Parts: sequence; structure tokens; C-alpha cells
Amino acid sequence: MMTYNTAIVLMGTAMLSALAGLVGCFAVLRRHALMGDALAHAALPGLCLAYLLLGERSLPAMLLGALLSGWLGVLCVQGLCAGTRIKQDAAVGIVLSVFFGAGIVLSQMIQQTPSGGKAGLDSFIFGKTAGMIALDVYLIAGIAFAALLLLLLGYKEFKLVTFDPDFARIQGWPAGALDLTLKALLGLTVVIGLPTVGVVMIAALLILPCVTMRFWTDQFRSLLIGSALFGSSMGLLGTWISSTVEKMPTGPCIILVGTLLFLASALVAPRRGWLARWRMANQARLHTSLAPPGGVP
Repeated sequence: MMTYNTAIVLMGTAMLSALAGLVGCFAVLRRHALMGDALAHAALPGLCLAYLLLGERSLPAMLLGALLSGWLGVLCVQGLCAGTRIKQDAAVGIVLSVFFGAGIVLSQMIQQTPSGGKAGLDSFIFGKTAGMIALDVYLIAGIAFAALLLLLLGYKEFKLVTFDPDFARIQGWPAGALDLTLKALLGLTVVIGLPTVGVVMIAALLILPCVTMRFWTDQFRSLLIGSALFGSSMGLLGTWISSTVEKMPTGPCIILVGTLLFLASALVAPRRGWLARWRMANQARLHTSLAPPGGVP
């Protein structure tokens, strides 16, 4: 018999994973997959500073601090790329390490205060899905609905910016504003996902659904829909396993389920799967070996 808390967690993780899969598609296709990881790690100092400023745990204030801190991290990445010869992957690595290190230092300072144990910072680092309440589900549902509506209204524009931003600028589209909107959606998804899967694993939640669906389709629309479905399946299956196996953390279960789906797709997907490519390679070798030495007249 499913309990009320389990139902809440199932709904929340399913919607969050579907949203992450949908928004993560744009990040992966634009080769900004690690930007979500940088956002998540850069959000930790904002969480800590919000707690230090208020002197108490306030989830809305801490998530707002995380969003602002994450955005600062993204701006630092862009500044390093634009103002130096540092490539984006190196810039992401630098910002990720520096911000996360600062967050760990601040978290240790909080732990040494009398009320530090009430901050619950471990739940943001590693995730704590069991603490999800109905209000969290409403928040995730609201952001997911707003993101879906925005992506539907600007589908053609977002698609153009994703695949050819230079052409979009030549055609007069506000490519910068569209790019900023996509990064804002990515930031919101990361921030609301921190209490669920934590800083460490949120990047996997963004990346796994898209790269899994890439084995099954070449169509952009199908990729978006399939990624949302894969993400939702990850959330549902991972949460169900966590609820049935004692002392099994939900966040890691979700990521492990996503990894199994990815490996299964890499193995059995038509055309792009390992078995399909192995079969086509064998057929090509057989055809070559049976061909006459002089070729077909």
C-alpha cells in the first residue's frame, strides 16, 4: 500500500526528472552540458550565505541565494571565455572548483555555530528526497508548466538558436535574449533539483535523458518528448526502488536507473546501438567477402 509521503515523492521526482530531461536537451545539444554542473556547484555558496544572513533555515531564501550564486558562476565562466584564452571546459572546471570550495568552507563555518545542525546543508549536497512535501511538488509543477509553455511558444526560435545561433542573429532574432532564457530555465531546474538529488548528481539528471534518447531518434521534437519521458521514468523507477528497499537513498537510485537505461539503449537501440552496428559491420564484411574479385560487371 502506497503511503501519502511516497506518493508525494513519486510525483515530485517524476515531474522534476521530466523537466530536467526537457531542459537538459538544449544544454546538451548546445554543448553546454557541464554548465548545469557548474551551476549546481556554484549554488552552494549562495545557500550558505543565505543561511548566514538570516540566521535560520528558510528554503525560499536559500534557493534564491543558490540561484543568484549559480548565475554568478555562469557569468564568471562566460567572462573567462570572453576575456582570456581559456576554453569553456577549463573555465567550467575552474569556476566549479572555486565556488564549491568556497561553499564547503562556508558550510563548515555554519556547522561550528550553535544552530548549524539545523541548516540541513547535507541535504542540498547529497539530496534528501524523503523530505519532499506537497508544497515542493506544487513548486516543481508550476515551474515545469511555465517552462513547457515557454518552450512551446518559442519552439522555432529556441530550435534555431540551439542549432545555428549565428544564423539566428543574421535573421534579426534576439539570439542573446533567447540564450539567456534557456540558461535561466537551466538555472531554475538546477535550483529546484538541489533538495532532491543534490549538488553532486543534478548534472546527471540533466544529461542522461537526452544522451539516452539520442540512440533512438534523430528528430528534435521526438528527442524533446522522449527525453522528458526517459527522465520521468528515471524518477518513478528510482523512487519506487528507494521506497521498497530499506535505507536506499532516492537520488542515487534515480541516477543509477538512468545509467541502466542509457546502457540498455547503447546496447539494443536500432541503427545506433552497439548490437545494430555490430550486425551492420558483419553484413558489410560478408558482402565484401562474397563479391567477385573483379567486381560486378
